[in-house]
Amino acid sequence: MNWAALQALLSGVNQYSTAFGRVWLSMVFVFRVMVFVVAAQKVWGDESKDFVCNTQQPGCENVCYDQVFPISHIRLWALQLIFVTCPSLMVVGHVKYREKKNAQSTATNQGKHPYQNPGKKQGGLWWTYLVSLIFKASFDAGFLYILYYIYDGYDLPRLTKCSLEPCPNTVDCYISRPTEKKIFTLFMVVSSAICIFMCICEMTYLICKRGKRFVKQKVFGSGRMYPMSHEMDKLSPSNSNLRSKSSHKIDPTVSNQNLTNIKTERVPEKNEES
Repeated sequence: MNWAALQALLSGVNQYSTAFGRVWLSMVFVFRVMVFVVAAQKVWGDESKDFVCNTQQPGCENVCYDQVFPISHIRLWALQLIFVTCPSLMVVGHVKYREKKNAQSTATNQGKHPYQNPGKKQGGLWWTYLVSLIFKASFDAGFLYILYYIYDGYDLPRLTKCSLEPCPNTVDCYISRPTEKKIFTLFMVVSSAICIFMCICEMTYLICKRGKRFVKQKVFGSGRMYPMSHEMDKLSPSNSNLRSKSSHKIDPTVSNQNLTNIKTERVPEKNEES
């Protein structure tokens, strides 16, 4: 399996992800894929050869091995990683669809692009991203449950007893390096649990951010901001009437000046008569 090609493909999701999404992708490839490729495959590579039972009956070891390991941990983790990483391709595909629409709009000379920023998580892309997170968390949780259900927990015993045909009686079978296998199993389980937690955090972040934006648009989006004087005039229309009336009043200084002129004109008339 070419994990490098899958990593190169999914690394493009980083430019559309939030901080939680980038941490999730780093967790997947550093703590899960790298451990899976470098160490886990070697630990479980010799499991069938080193599974030993205290009998020489032909076929007994095969049926006992199948009873203890119905599905190999390695193959189960490989399926888990494939299912968990594939939902990210939904986001990449949606962004490519938007870019194609913009290219078609440019080719037909329609002017304005339908998507100004194809990678911005708005509209349908926001829902696609949220659904991909739900799929990631669901697949991880589902595989953890399958692993727990098949092996009755996350522990591997050193000794197992088997009484299936063609075994002549109840035989003892021994698993090779059970402690090392248990450590790697717990490590992969904890890594999966952390990835589920990161997906939940990212979903919560996206929903809260969308709700905050919706409330802001609901409260401030529909209203218009007026100047304070205009608002005061709107609230008390009598102010405008008072303002218009005051503009038509006669200045009292002007009337006083006219009175003094009249008095000065009357004084010379009396002098002439005398």
